[in-house]
Parts: sequence; C-alpha cells; structure tokens
Amino acid sequence: MGILNVTPDSFSDGNRFFSQEKAVERALAMEADGADIIDIGGESTRPDALPVSTEEELGRVVPVVERLAGRLRVPLSIDTTKAVVAEAALAAGAEIINDISAMTFDPRMAEVIAAAGAGVVLQHTRGTPVEMQKDTCYADLVGEVKTFLAEAIRKASQSGIASERIVVDPGIGFGKDCRGNLEILRRLDEFSSLGRPILVGTSRKAFIGKVLDRNVSDRVFGTAATVALALAGGASIFRVHDVREMRDVVDMSWAITQGIR
Repeated sequence: MGILNVTPDSFSDGNRFFSQEKAVERALAMEADGADIIDIGGESTRPDALPVSTEEELGRVVPVVERLAGRLRVPLSIDTTKAVVAEAALAAGAEIINDISAMTFDPRMAEVIAAAGAGVVLQHTRGTPVEMQKDTCYADLVGEVKTFLAEAIRKASQSGIASERIVVDPGIGFGKDCRGNLEILRRLDEFSSLGRPILVGTSRKAFIGKVLDRNVSDRVFGTAATVALALAGGASIFRVHDVREMRDVVDMSWAITQGIR
C-alpha cells in the first residue's frame, strides 16, 4: 500500500504531493514501483495534527481520485474518518476506506461503506491525533488492542460489511509509545486470531527514529526491518512511503518464509 499524502503537513512528505499534478504523477510512479494499493489522505493523522474541515479534505482528495480512477490498475484507498469524504471518494472511484478510528469518529461511516460494498481498514487508536499520545499506558496492550479490533469487526459485520472486505490494523504510532510499538510488532502473530488480514503501517515513524537515532528521511532501513519482521509475524498489507524498496523487502521475506526458490 503506497502512501499518497495530499496534505501540506504530513510528518514525512507534507507538501511534496499537495498539487493534483504531483499527486497523480506520484500515484502512477508508485504503481510502477510495485504498489498493490494507493492510499490517498487529505488530512494529516500524525501526532498533534490539527483537523481540517470537510470541505478542505474533499477538495484535496476527490479531484485526485477522479483523475486516477480508470488510469491505475490497482485499487484506490482513502485515508479518512469522515463519512462525507468517504462517500464522495467512493463515488469518484475509490474502493477502500482506511479509517484510523475504526469507524468510531463518524457514526455514518459504516453505513456508507456497506452501501458502497467497499473494503475497510479498521485501525486501533486512542482519540484524535491531537490527543492520542497523551495516554500511552496500558495494563495489557495487545489484549486491549485485540479487544477493540474484535468489537470493531463485530460492529462492521452488523452494519452489513462483508467479512472478506475487512482488514485490521493495530495502529502503530497511534496512542502507543516506542516500547508499545515494538511490543505489538514482536507479538503481531497474536492478532491472527481475529481472522482478518493484518495491515501494518510503520513507514518512517518516530519510534524507528528513536531506536536508531535517525531523522525522518533516513529511516528506510529501519522501516525495512519492521516490514520483514511484520510479514514473518503474519501481516499481509504494508503501508509504506518507499514502495520500490519495500516491495523488494516483502518479496524476499515472502520467499524465505514460504520456502520459494
């Protein structure tokens, strides 16, 4: 899953692909580099990021979807928590909604996704980006995240979303500190009991910088380590900035774990 941030303030590539022309060019390049999904976001979800209006997010996302739908061979995903944005993007040609709140921020989200027959990524977080890093303590981190995701799956199914269209994401960097992020990756195989594909988003994140003492632009090898070990732990979707490099990491890790020659 290649990351396409059409925002001015995302933590790693803010403002690089803010114009429609650059966004379209980047999406086509990521597909050529081996992306299986392009994930478009019009509102930064980095820690402490301020929300943007629905109108602003629509203006950033929908025109890009319209220009890419039909040009790409791979599906488009929309990183949003707003049902109105999801509805417009799905109508424009997107096929997946990647909701960091697991459809808890907007009560209409499940209805919109079910009506469109779309896929959904249900992610664990603790509150909005402005507040999610204020409390990163857990009595049982993996247990609490699993319970949250199991309930999200149940609600999605009750809303009419087919189980085969549901993916779970433990939310690396969302309401977790460095130690918590490492614990989730170390125990990732425990999330397989949820019975749904696991998405992991570690790309260039702060915990990698903390462990390695590297700035955002110098975390590709740290990211590669997390991707390889996440695959070994059962993840099957990897949300990344460096598509070509991580495609090689995934393909090589898959060959090793599956015994392919």
